[in-house]
Amino acid sequence: MERTPLKIFIGYDSNEVVAFHTMLQSIMEYTTIPFEVIPLDVRNLPMYSRVDDGKDSTEFSYTRFLVPYLAGYNGMAVFFDCDMMLREDLGVLVSEVGDKAAYVVKHDYVPKEGIKFLGNVQSNYPRKNWSSVVVWNCHHPANRQVTPELVNTATPSYLHRFSFLKDDEIGELDVRWNWLVGEYEDTPTDVKNVHWTLGGPYFDECRDAEFADEWEVLHNKINYARNGIIW
Repeated sequence: MERTPLKIFIGYDSNEVVAFHTMLQSIMEYTTIPFEVIPLDVRNLPMYSRVDDGKDSTEFSYTRFLVPYLAGYNGMAVFFDCDMMLREDLGVLVSEVGDKAAYVVKHDYVPKEGIKFLGNVQSNYPRKNWSSVVVWNCHHPANRQVTPELVNTATPSYLHRFSFLKDDEIGELDVRWNWLVGEYEDTPTDVKNVHWTLGGPYFDECRDAEFADEWEVLHNKINYARNGIIW
């Protein structure tokens, strides 16, 4: 039986290009269902006109909310920040969601650090990091209001707190699908998706971050080519 490929949107930031490619490699390593990957790169999103006010920590801070629109308000799609590393089959993730408009890990924490990668301020606000992993039911009627106009004009808090949805339209994912390295303690062995929100091992200052060894294996793979082939 044919299956429609799962749409996977990954935030792209020119300041951490390697993060995008290693995240993609991790998805390829673990996922067993058909999928397609769409980079959320501002250079390829002509409908996005929001002006950077200098406070955005990444180039995809708001483009993530274009996912239902870009998916044609049809089917299911998943969004990931790029500073992540998948460790589980995304087929498992989609099997865990139902018919709510969106599913997120409902983090409730106070950041331990005041500064994160590249010297960006680590702000504290309600529902922080909820939007860093989102499973969207793009066909849900409530998501029809997430238009380019809304994304271009709404306040950051309105978007990142999912204020366009009712509370009962937001489903909850297990915290292991968005494990915040350095923010949570007692790391379980079966983390499904690592999130280096304070800075990944591709930054010199974060070379010893938790899970860095696994990331390095993926990094080596994206640079691999078999040599010695005689044509």
